[in-house]
Parts: sequence; structure tokens; C-alpha cells
Amino acid sequence: MTEEATTGGAKGISRRELVKRAGVGVGGLVVSGGVAGSALGAPRISVGADASNTIKLGFVSPITGATSGFGEPDPYVLSLARKAFAKGLTVGGTNYAVQIVNRDSQSSPSQAAKVANDLIHSQSVDVMLATSTPETVNPVADASEAAGVPYITTVVPWEAWYFGRGAKDPTKSPFRYGFHFCFGVANFYNSYTHLWPQVKTNKKVGVMWPNDADGNAIRAGLGPLLEKAGYTIVDPGAYQDGTTDYSAQISKFKSENCQIFNTFPIPPDFATFWRQAAQQGYTKMVEIAQIAKTGLFPSQVTALGSLGNNLASAVYWHYTWPYSSSLTGISSRQLAAGYKAHSGKQWNQQAGPSLALFDVVAKALVLSGNPKDKNAVVAAMKKTRVETPVGVLDWTKARPGIPFNVVPTPIPGGQWVKTNDKYKIDFVICEHSDDPKIPIGGRLKAY
Repeated sequence: MTEEATTGGAKGISRRELVKRAGVGVGGLVVSGGVAGSALGAPRISVGADASNTIKLGFVSPITGATSGFGEPDPYVLSLARKAFAKGLTVGGTNYAVQIVNRDSQSSPSQAAKVANDLIHSQSVDVMLATSTPETVNPVADASEAAGVPYITTVVPWEAWYFGRGAKDPTKSPFRYGFHFCFGVANFYNSYTHLWPQVKTNKKVGVMWPNDADGNAIRAGLGPLLEKAGYTIVDPGAYQDGTTDYSAQISKFKSENCQIFNTFPIPPDFATFWRQAAQQGYTKMVEIAQIAKTGLFPSQVTALGSLGNNLASAVYWHYTWPYSSSLTGISSRQLAAGYKAHSGKQWNQQAGPSLALFDVVAKALVLSGNPKDKNAVVAAMKKTRVETPVGVLDWTKARPGIPFNVVPTPIPGGQWVKTNDKYKIDFVICEHSDDPKIPIGGRLKAY
């Protein structure tokens, strides 16, 4: 996407003069370190940023390509962030303008790395933000780490973000500049083992886990946990993204009478598999069809027609969550309603964590005392605790077995159910084992 900016800040100075001084388009963000609007420290807005002091935030997400569903709400989220930042930000007594420079990864690791390096070396961003799948996030994170640029990322299972990038020991993170918030294997395990017992099955699980960062992390971590919980895992082996014929896997699942199905594919692969499974009679045997990474958004589920009804999934943000954005002050329900009014589309769970990135970075910048000092920003992240739409994110809390720079988030289990309104389908939360504050909307039904 092209760079967008809004101007705010220095009173009595024209936009043309601001641009002339800074040499770039300016988005003015002035936030002081005081507590306002939230017990967790929503930034307080003040006016008067000097354009010569500009903080640049890079933002990378998949707007086009195979995982473009994740990027659907990002233009709206960016508009909210720019509006909140428009009056400027005061850190350590100095006023700064803040510019958000957003780029499309095109769902491609190579393109993600390319735009990240452009943001780092050509745009000279001070902090990098990235979201949505390892294919986008991990290359951006690697480029930022190599360049010594602080980065905050989300919506990649934390094991895929951490171990998938070469880390070995969760107690000794090799990533000095990176901070991540997202669910992990344990969160999926909690979700599935509280959701699946709501439907009677033979506890045999046919799995389609691909040969990629997500699939390999799930195979190594989730499979053994489910087996310990009494489930039989039927794994025909890792497959390559982009596979077009799943007859061998379907045949195995049918012969083993796998009444539970679970997969973590890129969206086009699941659509191909599930249609072939229907043609070959496997979907009639399935009691629970549990999907992840795909089927997260209404557009993906409705595209499957009747095959999308009653698909089980999990949700990393929902409009019923009892949390708000500390930066913008809007609640989860307001965020969903605003997106609907802005786009004309149904709510999209990616809106929550995308906005949360800006809640986190705003708080960390204020805590840093000097947003131009990268080490100060990194130190501030370790002290950051802030309310966001996805919950209260707290990097000050130690968690056994989890790296210091990771905050795991809940991913309650639920189901896409048919509705009578114009959207035809909606997601109902059926368990909340990771966060009892999240309301339950119904009970899981057999597929």
C-alpha cells in the first residue's frame, strides 16, 4: 500500500511548511506519559509537535494474496490510529510528530522482507509493527532484528514466531529487539480440550498440518498434548502449501474413521481440501471440523457455502470481549460496529490485535523517555502493561516456559453458525477456559 499521513501538531505552521521541514508527510502524534482514560495508562493527547522531531512507525500486514483475509480491517484500524495520533505525542517533555507508514506483504515472505528492509533503510522507521501469519511476520521480524530496530508483532502462534525463527531455549531469547503477543500451543490445547467434549466422538483426530512454520510448531507441540489427553492423532504427514490433490489424506481419514478433523492451512488449501472431502464423502463422517489459520473471517466461511456452516474454529478477538483500546478509548463492540459502518462488511477478528499493536507501541514510547533511543524503547517494552481490545497485555510478568518477550493471549473455541440476517453466518463462542471474563454464547453442535 502507499504511504498515508495526516498532519497535526505545531500551531500556526502550514502543512506545506511542516513537510518542507521534515522532508516527509507528517502524522502528528503527541502523547504525554500521564494516566488518562484507563487505569492502565491511556496516553494523554497534547498539541504542539515540532515536525523536526518525528517518530516513524512501520506497519506491515497481508492486504493481498493468499492470507489477505487478515488484512481486511487494517485500513480502518490505521484510520483509527492516525486519528488518535493526530494531535501529537509528548515523551520525556519533548513533543514528537508520529507518522505511520504501512506496507502490504502480499502474503509473501520475500515481499514481506523486501518492504521491511525498505521501511528500515529507506524510511528509517523507529519501531516496526507487523501482523498476521509467519509468512508476513517472521521475515519482518528477522529484518528488524538484524537492523537493531525495535519491533512488536502479533497473530502468529508464539512458538512459530520464536522457534520458527531459530530460537532454541525459551529462557534465553536471542531476539533482543522483538516483542510478541499471541496465542500458543497451550492455548489451542485448552480451547480444544474444553470444546471437543461438548460433542460425542470416538476421539480420533485426522490432522492436516502443513510443512510450514505454523504446521511444524503445532505438530511438535499440540499433537503430543492431545494424545496425553486421550485423543488418537491420525497424521498422514506434512504436506506442502499449494497442494491440489488430497485424495490420499482423505482416504486415510475415512479408513481410520476420524470423527474429528483439525487443520492449520493457508485459506486456499483448506477450501480445496474441504470441497474434495465433501465430494469423497468424508464430511458426512465428521462430527467436529476444527480449523485454524483459515476460516477465521466471515468472508472465508461464507465462500464455502453450506460447507461452512458449523465449522468449529477459535477466535483471538470477538466483539463481545470486555476490553477496550487504551489509545482510542473505544470498546470491542464499538470497534466492530465502526468497522461495519466504515466498510459495509461484517466484523473481522483481526481488527482487535491490529489496533492492539498501536495501544502497545504508544504506551512503550511514553515509557521510554526517549523514542529515538532504540535501547530505551526496548527497555520500556519490558515494563509495558496496557489494556487493548484483546485483553491486558503485560510484559512485566514472568511466565514459566515462555520467553520474556512473549505474552500469550487467549483463543476461545467456538463455531460458525447459520443466521437469519443478511450476513448469513456468525461466530459463537462456546468455551472460555483461558479467560472466564469472555462471555460464552452457546454450545458446540456437531458438524
